[in-house]
Amino acid sequence: MKKQLGATTRRGLLAAAGGLTAGLMMPAIIRSASAATTLTVADPGGPYSPGFRKAFYDPFEKATGIKINNVARESEPTAQFKAMVETKSYIWDVCTLTLSARDLLAKQALLEPIGFDAKDAPGLMPEAITPLWMGTDVYSTIFAYNTKKFGANAPAGWADFWNVEKFPGRRALRKNPIDTLEQALLADGEALDKLYPLDVDRAYRSLERIKPHVAVWWTGGAQSTQLIQSGEADLVAMWNARAQSAVDGGASVKIVWNQGLYSIEGWGIPKGCPRADAARQFVKFCADGARQALFTENLSYGPTNLKAYDRISAKVAASLPTAPDNLKLMTIAREDWWSANRDAMNERFSAWILS
Repeated sequence: MKKQLGATTRRGLLAAAGGLTAGLMMPAIIRSASAATTLTVADPGGPYSPGFRKAFYDPFEKATGIKINNVARESEPTAQFKAMVETKSYIWDVCTLTLSARDLLAKQALLEPIGFDAKDAPGLMPEAITPLWMGTDVYSTIFAYNTKKFGANAPAGWADFWNVEKFPGRRALRKNPIDTLEQALLADGEALDKLYPLDVDRAYRSLERIKPHVAVWWTGGAQSTQLIQSGEADLVAMWNARAQSAVDGGASVKIVWNQGLYSIEGWGIPKGCPRADAARQFVKFCADGARQALFTENLSYGPTNLKAYDRISAKVAASLPTAPDNLKLMTIAREDWWSANRDAMNERFSAWILS
């Protein structure tokens, strides 16, 4: 699952965060400033880089004297991560990882412990921390619709997306079983909290009903934005920030958070990293809610520390997955189920889409 920005602009948060350097975490950070002079941090690039620079990199440099050199990682960094650990050629000290990447690397013992737990990070979502990883941002799969097309007769869930009689219009779904199978089950009446393990046969019976009415099976996030923004499709299953970028661009688009699926991305440290102590302190630094609030100026992703919403306006919060009013409508995607079933599901979906 990947996505794109929905830019917003708010001032004053950086100045507010500047006063946090006297917080509880800071003494340990400052005392160990000599542990390293530079950390290389791999993020997804694009809007992440300025967003994380503002929220994390520059404040950490100011607090510790440790320089952060950020580089853009590959979209799927696990192979590069593994090679780096095995050859002990550490081109990164910290890297963003999705839940599936985290689980894969953890199973292969390729991650360094982060050195703190939930009690050290008040406000952090329980799903956003393990002994080997800490989540920083949340993205979600939702659907968006053209408000001019539907007006007051607005679709409110996946059953409505599937209901072509009550909600006529061009539809677009992702050409991938991930999320699409869950959406098909939700459209068929499965409860959000009972999705997993997926009833795959039931999902395909549901997909058979919608398949003749899908105008586009999209393959890239930018394509999904273009479909809803241009009006080529009236209802599009997509990532929330891709939909938000259409909204920010002035399109008549509304996001439906109900029955959305969210996932988390966060920091991992490669096993054996010679700068692991400084890397751990950087990761802990990023757990703070006030700092996470800053990246929402650049990214339409939800902070994992829910205390961030004390510093985010209600208008901006409405566009973020972890805002309480949105989060309560969604469930987390089960990456453990997909890790065990991904190859079989990809094979079946590829055959089905061609049938």
